[in-house]
Amino acid sequence: MKDLSIRDVELGLLLDAIYLTYHYDFRSYSEASVKRRVRAALVHFGCETISRLQGRVLREPQLFAELLRFLTVQVSDMFRDPTYYLALREKVVPYLKTYASLKIWVAGCSLGEEAYSLAIVLYEEGLLERTLIYATDINPESLRTAEAGVYEIGRFTRFSESYRLAGGRASLGDYYSAAYGGAVLDRRLKKAIVFSDHSLATDSVFAEMQLVSCRNVLIYFEKGLQERALGLLSDSLCRKGFLGLGLKETLRFSQHAAAFTELVPDARIYQK
Repeated sequence: MKDLSIRDVELGLLLDAIYLTYHYDFRSYSEASVKRRVRAALVHFGCETISRLQGRVLREPQLFAELLRFLTVQVSDMFRDPTYYLALREKVVPYLKTYASLKIWVAGCSLGEEAYSLAIVLYEEGLLERTLIYATDINPESLRTAEAGVYEIGRFTRFSESYRLAGGRASLGDYYSAAYGGAVLDRRLKKAIVFSDHSLATDSVFAEMQLVSCRNVLIYFEKGLQERALGLLSDSLCRKGFLGLGLKETLRFSQHAAAFTELVPDARIYQK
């Protein structure tokens, strides 16, 4: 049995308190990652100890809403890892075109950039009108940003280059307009996406999908939670459905690996 420091005990009590009070379960997230985020939160909230932070979390619901920004990862870009989107376009879209209607799940959608990127690919491939994209996350603030579809316009130089490398067929500028001091994504993209709350740690499967994209989420989970999440993703896929993971993630050592074949190994795209 490993020796626990006072801070380790405090951290465990904080995560238990969050789960029991707000029903968000971070207890099986990567320990190193959670510790790093809680340290940043202590500085932000001016708390000398985790116990002090726990006391405030229990008594101040508005503080917990702000703490979620630290506990959840909000790093995302449009067409992040362009090779992934190029592989979807070239290897997965031909299969998707055989379906009369499509359901796609972006699990852990953060601020929404990945969902909009997929919508653009599907629009250019003539599939968006028959597609419903479910984009889910556990952070309500992130979901509000995602649903608004308004981003800093300065980011679009980088987004445009990634779009080009991802096999874009037009100009990314065709899909947004400048307004509200930022860039607003086109309504034709927004109307195909449903943003909603869902936790891979506590919730269950809610629909049958042809494609699930869960990228750069599993790396923040401990092994047991990774297996739970992969089980959900697998169960949500139809026969011959597709699963996309982040470039640093793999099914190779999972108990669910036997249910899939590697369609595009370098892009971490699998077929059930």
